[in-house]
Amino acid sequence: MARMDRTQKAEVVESLNGLFGDAGSVVVAHYSGMTVAQMGDLRSRMRAAGASFKVAKNRLVVRALQGTAAEGIAHLFKGPTGIAISKDPVAASKVVVAYAKENDKLVILGGVVGGMALDANGVKALAELPSLDELRGKIAGLLKAPATKLAGLLAAPAGQLARVIGAYSTKDAA
Repeated sequence: MARMDRTQKAEVVESLNGLFGDAGSVVVAHYSGMTVAQMGDLRSRMRAAGASFKVAKNRLVVRALQGTAAEGIAHLFKGPTGIAISKDPVAASKVVVAYAKENDKLVILGGVVGGMALDANGVKALAELPSLDELRGKIAGLLKAPATKLAGLLAAPAGQLARVIGAYSTKDAA
């Protein structure tokens, strides 16, 4: 790897700091022994879920974590670490946990969600939660059902009233 000068390092730190500041969740994992093809596959799965997987020098990452909600996971950055980041609080953990089940070379170390540091088991538990889009869909379904029932209830008395008036008018005509 080519050496970076100070301005390049400062740009990397600033870029990572922005990512950590916007992140809904961050997952840290060791990737030792993974091939380039496996890393490419992981990155494409992350992109499909609206997340990203980055590799950076640990010293720069620790510097970038300062002043962000993810500062509590700085101790995880030892050895060959990768960072999964997503705005959705669940997306990054879902992809990393699923990939780690298929590939034992990806080892989850921990992560952070909303400023709360998680260990590897916490990340796995987070991955089992529904995503924001799934929750929105469920809430919309719950809200839609009562409205449909309410419309049916309001329409029923009007229909009954119309039938009663119709019956009286045919009785009077006869």
